[in-house]
Parts: sequence; structure tokens; C-alpha cells
Amino acid sequence: MSVFLTGFPGFLGSALVGRLSDRTDELVCLVQPRYYDRAVSRATDIFGSDWRESLTLVEGDITDPELGLDAETYSALESRTTTVYHLAAVYDLGVEAEVGQAVNVDGTRHVLDFAESAGVDRLHYVSTCYVSGRYDGVFTEPDLDVGQSFNNHYEETKFRAEVLVRERMDAVPATVYRPAIVVGDSRTGETQKYDGPYYLVRWLLRQPSIAVVPRLGDPDAAELNVVPRDYVVEAIDYLSRLDRAENTTYQLCDPNPPTIRQFVSALLDAADRNGLALPLPRRVAQSALERWDTLESFVGIEPETLAYFTHPTQYVGANARAHLAGSGIAPPAFESYADQLVQFVRENPNLRSDAMT
Repeated sequence: MSVFLTGFPGFLGSALVGRLSDRTDELVCLVQPRYYDRAVSRATDIFGSDWRESLTLVEGDITDPELGLDAETYSALESRTTTVYHLAAVYDLGVEAEVGQAVNVDGTRHVLDFAESAGVDRLHYVSTCYVSGRYDGVFTEPDLDVGQSFNNHYEETKFRAEVLVRERMDAVPATVYRPAIVVGDSRTGETQKYDGPYYLVRWLLRQPSIAVVPRLGDPDAAELNVVPRDYVVEAIDYLSRLDRAENTTYQLCDPNPPTIRQFVSALLDAADRNGLALPLPRRVAQSALERWDTLESFVGIEPETLAYFTHPTQYVGANARAHLAGSGIAPPAFESYADQLVQFVRENPNLRSDAMT
């Protein structure tokens, strides 16, 4: 099996390549030129100095119809690739529409074109639960276009990309993975980036023992569906081996997610803080952060994240639960690893946010 993977050295791709290398004849990672040095460093961390025996790094760019490859390289990869893992995307809630379109939508179209011309056995595509947008209700794995509105261009462009994947399934057999909000490793807390829930973690750690926590709505009415990276990678690795996963969608979500109140409480306990709730209208708070860069810099919270504290959607993953049954792979309760996440942030305060998946 010859595997072509996009999204290395990103957050999920870095964790997945080690698993794939053990069961592939050839593993080729398409890497943007600006991330090539980082990719070499990551490959060395994973495989050691002889990493070239385990994977091949090829400079390219999914925003280009030819994937940024010369004709000879494109043809050579096309002739021997049997499986594609497409993880590359801009994971940035504040992404501009043009960038999201170029990377998330056009990039996916170009990877689909490559996969179809290569006649691959399977395309494994990493989407997100948040293709749901702000759908008010339970969003299932068969659902996609349910007339939803979107919180941001990230959600909308990932939705449009998944539409492309579904439309091409007759020509390109595919498996779609929709993780919920992905955080660090549940055992070590390790992560490559601080975004999403980490804005709240860092806000709490910057404060004294009594910490002000904005309350943006009814904290018992909304859930925050969070899963650790190790669960997501283990699930993708396992499910991608299954024949019955062909043309199937899996929502890799927590079946019992915490409410916002429970989520904040777990982080307060982990940070050893007592919370002082400050009720604020969500739209007012988000507008203030968007209008005043100084305020956003002071609180360290990306404005687009606030919408998820009043998110109206619930997620279920019947396919994932059924097909992972007996594997021992299941998402742990958030409360069981919140301490590890916070401790990692304490010990690594200067880690930056990274827009790669």
C-alpha cells in the first residue's frame, strides 16, 4: 500500500504518520515549502535520524491544481498511490473567506482530482463536526446540508469541502471523519497549539485565585463537545482499516459532553481557581473583541470562539460507536483529563496557536 498524506507536520497528521508507517509500503507526505524545515524536525522526533526510511517528504501546495508538483513528480505519485489521507486545512475560526476557499475547498477539490486520477482504493478525509454550523438540534452522521447558518468562514468552507467529497464518492471511495473540538493528549496534555478552549485556560491562569469568567448565556443549555487528540488519531487509524468504512461518515465526538457550566467548572478546578461569573450578552462581547484589538490582546481570546459557548447543536456518532465497538477506543470524559491539559499549559506557557490541522 502506498499512502499519500496531506497535513504533515500538523496537529493530527504528526500523530497519524507514526501509525501509518507501520502498515504501508510507502508513505509520502505533501508539505508546504514554508513548513518543510518543521516537517524534517517533526519526522526526526518521530522516527529518528533515519526518518527517510519511514516516509518521504515532498514539497507542494494543495491550493494548486497540480498540488504544487512538477508534471513528472505528479505522474509518478499518481501511478503508485493507493490510499490518500487528506488532513491539510486551515483550522482558524477567524480565517478570511478567500483563504478558507483556497485551502479548505479548492484544496480538497485538487486532492479529489488527484485521488480520482490515481484510482485510489480509498480517500480518508478529515472534516469537522462543525460542518453543522449553528443547526439547532441533534446533528447526525448522515446529516450535512440541513439549511444551517455558520458561525464563521472556517465552518462554511469545511462544509463546502465535505459536500465535494460526498459528491465524488462514486468515483473516489471515501471515509469522512468529523472530530469535535480537538484538544491535547488525554494522558500527557501535550498539544502543538493553543486555540479554542485553550483561550479560556490561559485566561484563567493569568488571574489570581478568584477568576472572572464571562457567562455568555445559560451555561446549562449548551454543551461543549471536546475530544483529545489521542482518541481521534486512534479512531482514524482503526476505522481506516475497515472495509465497511467505505463511503461512511464518522462523528468522533463525546457521547456525553459537558455542559458549559461543567466544562468551566472542570477547568477552574484544574487551574485551582474559584470562578466569579460575569454575565455578558454573547454578541456584545464578541463585537467588542472584534472592534478593539487592545481588548482582544488583553484578554487573549479570539472573538470567534465565543459563539461556541452558546452553541445550539448536539452531536451523535452512531457509526463511530458501532464500528469502534470492541476496539477499546472511546473518548474519555473531559473531567478525567482536564488536569493534564491545564498542567501542560502551565509548563509550556509560550506555545503559540497554529492554523494547521
